[in-house]
Amino acid sequence: MDPSFIYYLIGAVLVLVGFAGVLLPALPGLPLVFLGLLVAAWGDGFERVGWIPLVLIGLLTALSFLIDFLATVYGAQRLGASGWALWGSAIGTIVGLFFLPIGLFVGPFAGAWVGEYWHSRRLGHATRVGLGTWLGILLGTASKFALGFCMLGLFVLAWFL
Repeated sequence: MDPSFIYYLIGAVLVLVGFAGVLLPALPGLPLVFLGLLVAAWGDGFERVGWIPLVLIGLLTALSFLIDFLATVYGAQRLGASGWALWGSAIGTIVGLFFLPIGLFVGPFAGAWVGEYWHSRRLGHATRVGLGTWLGILLGTASKFALGFCMLGLFVLAWFL
């Protein structure tokens, strides 16, 4: 068996787990995708995929951290969310992991709603903040999926060119 096959296999597994990690907040999604692509490039000694595409893929990975932060915080703060709502959303996301798959969608909203209601005691405001936080997380997740596919596409393009 060719030893590079092991690198490609490990790389593929890391990429798949990374894409799952875009949905599951317990896993570092796009960093795992980057690591998988790096391992796959290492498989042939970086002959097909060199440092320029890998640096670009690394920059896309770094951009994913910024998107993750901005999508959640900006969406919530734009609607006047308090720090309690942000903490509630984070806690709701973690608790939601125990109730997969519905918990992934309900947890962040419920946590933000409870946190904001606890802070403001205004039902309508808490509901708007909960929905805004949830929408921010949803848009951030969609953006990270798009970045992940861009990373994968850049890798494939470099592989074949």
